[in-house]
Amino acid sequence: MPRRSRYLSGTLIASALLLTSVGLGTVAANAGPTETADATGPAVHAGHTMAVSTKSSPEDPDGDGYIPANPPVTGVSPSTKEPPHRYFHEFQANCSVTHTAPDDPIVYAQQPGKSHDHTFMGNRTTNAYSTTASLDAGTTTCLAPGDRSGYWMPTMYNGDKPVLPVGPQVIYYKAGVTDYTSVRPFPKGLRYVVGNPMQSATEFRNHKGFVEGWECGDSFFNVDFPKNCPSRPDVQVNIRWQAPSCWDGRNLDTPDHKSHMAYPVVNPGTNNNICPADHPVALPMIEFKMAFPVNGDLSKLRLASGPSYSFHYDFFNAWDDRTLKAMVDHCIVGGLQCDARGYDQTHPEAGAALNDRYELP
Repeated sequence: MPRRSRYLSGTLIASALLLTSVGLGTVAANAGPTETADATGPAVHAGHTMAVSTKSSPEDPDGDGYIPANPPVTGVSPSTKEPPHRYFHEFQANCSVTHTAPDDPIVYAQQPGKSHDHTFMGNRTTNAYSTTASLDAGTTTCLAPGDRSGYWMPTMYNGDKPVLPVGPQVIYYKAGVTDYTSVRPFPKGLRYVVGNPMQSATEFRNHKGFVEGWECGDSFFNVDFPKNCPSRPDVQVNIRWQAPSCWDGRNLDTPDHKSHMAYPVVNPGTNNNICPADHPVALPMIEFKMAFPVNGDLSKLRLASGPSYSFHYDFFNAWDDRTLKAMVDHCIVGGLQCDARGYDQTHPEAGAALNDRYELP
């Protein structure tokens, strides 16, 4: 496992783009990955139009965009504790691609075909009609059968040919706060969008989720797809991107699919990361580490959502509650660097959270 495991900070996505990113506004569709700007806000890329969402999730009965947690988590303050230092507090969810489709059950619930094309991983049933209950009843390509979550991102194309990750991809679950012992499991049904398909190149680079950008061979920290990518069988295009990990404790979703989540902040007078006061509940920080089987000439590479810097992803939690708690408690709270079984090779004495079938013993 790579030894880069720390949370990197930056600036938040400009709030002026949030409504556009969730389909509450549109932008003109022009050819090419150019950027446009006007007096009302920062530059956005042209070439992609976000349709208006016209329906809501069945889990949002009044259609206001809020899906309340039941029960909510109350009485929590951001932890400022400093537990014993551990280099790692994480585990992997290794999940393979299941299918592609122009669906998004978070942004365009109940509206099949309305989204740009997405590449789905994990739950095999994920589509525009997915709910917590339907995902819970589905099966998964993740190594742990208890992880029935839906994970998806814009489909990559080389010209007109889809470029789909091959085999289990690495999705880290880690501590985003200094007090890793305060991290608790995701509530069932939590969902959110990470990033913004309409973000500019500058916003992509300065986003708090940016870790190493687009990588290929010895080329790192790229906003655009690398221009010089070796044509070797062992070389792929990679990206690492982190999600917010602090929750408001009240909502499983909000109208912009982001406001119920926040990135950690620095505790004043220290170098420690804590959750902000209005999002006090520390959850696992998801990090996508995706590998796309393409190299050499990348001049025709693009995303279904637009240029390279339109990368974003969605998460819809449908873990089996007991399995997720076992992994979080053993690996994150326990300060270990675990694989998908919850096993840390450098600490064999700690054992594993799951058995050889990646299930609870």
